[in-house]
Amino acid sequence: MLTAFTIVSLSIRSLSRLSILLATAFKEYSFPGPGIETPADTAVGNLPNLFIVADGMGGHKAGDYASRHTIERVVASVSRNGGDEPVSIIKEAINKANEILVAESREDETKSGMGTTLVIGTIIGNKLFVANIGDSRLYIVGSTEPIRQITRDHSLVDEMVRMGEINADEARVHPDKNIITRAVGAAEHVEADFFEVELSDDDKILLCTDGLTNMVRDEEILDIIRKNDNIEDAASQLVGMANANGGRDNITVMIIKPF
Repeated sequence: MLTAFTIVSLSIRSLSRLSILLATAFKEYSFPGPGIETPADTAVGNLPNLFIVADGMGGHKAGDYASRHTIERVVASVSRNGGDEPVSIIKEAINKANEILVAESREDETKSGMGTTLVIGTIIGNKLFVANIGDSRLYIVGSTEPIRQITRDHSLVDEMVRMGEINADEARVHPDKNIITRAVGAAEHVEADFFEVELSDDDKILLCTDGLTNMVRDEEILDIIRKNDNIEDAASQLVGMANANGGRDNITVMIIKPF
């Protein structure tokens, strides 16, 4: 039975690409600054909860705009949708947000080239429904199993890894690691990947931008989250490790403890 969520976000370092975090109530945004904790049991439309991380691109102002307004539009669409199928609700919201962002980028040359990654999660019962576009990620961390990356990066280096041209370690330091192959606002039509995951009682959910995953290995993420029952401490340590490893990008971390 779903009881409560605990969410922590820490976003710091470079503003070259602004990451924006939305935590369920959709009235609270976390910009680069101190960590926050937000209750996540607020329904949005017919979804009992909603978690979104977006990482903008196209320059500081345009990236900020793309991330912020994509989140606002996704939330507005979900709020108005009378359906009861989470994948359809989220897909429609993403498509609407993309359509508006593309139009705005054409009408305003200062917004030309803007776009944003997007990773979305909603928990219904013991099932997690996930959507992603770009290279922001969602992981599941259990008490005994290896860390599981649920999302698949839409990036040039991930395509190279899948084709066997480079390995995962080489991808993390590749000069083209920031080139993504899908983004909200980049084309008239955008396709999100969708996943459905059955959750266990001790699972924790991590949503994050590439500012974390480019600097901290999956095994290190697993170790930190598993060793810290307090997820605020875990989030702080993840950001600290990313910075200690030479973090150059904005870092957003959202950890959810659903049960």
